[in-house]
Amino acid sequence: MAELWAGLFIFLLFLTLLLHPFSLPGNWLLLAFMLVWKWFHPEMSQGWGFFLLLGGLAAVGEVIQFLTQAVGVKRYGGSRRGNWWSIFGSIIGAVLGAPIGFGLGAIPGAFLGAYAGGLAAERTLNRPWKEAHRSAMGALFGNVLGIVAKFGIGVFMFWLSVPAVWPG
Repeated sequence: MAELWAGLFIFLLFLTLLLHPFSLPGNWLLLAFMLVWKWFHPEMSQGWGFFLLLGGLAAVGEVIQFLTQAVGVKRYGGSRRGNWWSIFGSIIGAVLGAPIGFGLGAIPGAFLGAYAGGLAAERTLNRPWKEAHRSAMGALFGNVLGIVAKFGIGVFMFWLSVPAVWPG
């Protein structure tokens, strides 16, 4: 029976990885679920160092996602406003795209939202369309790279967590 519960829980952990394209905090949710598992299974051999490692990885993922988008905007000539608006645009785009295609619309929604947010911000600064488009493309590329990096960290966190959960 322990294997059944562990298997279901591992599947739940796997589902947290699917939150990354939606710009949602999947790594933090995986950490929270692991803490809940430890609460209900105090015999789990992993101690607080393991949870600090998971928390550190989740934090690194957030920093990487933020920095890749910021560097993308900056490298393509964007402003600080363009960076922040592209972050908010990514979240709004993911939420608005979520109802499309059984949730899969959130992926292009997040990317298009980053582009639209960056473009709108640069246009409010009266930058020409060509410069605003270039900055928005930097936001889009940075967003894609950041989500992929954060997803990779999430996969590593999942890989570390499966043996901790599995009985035996």
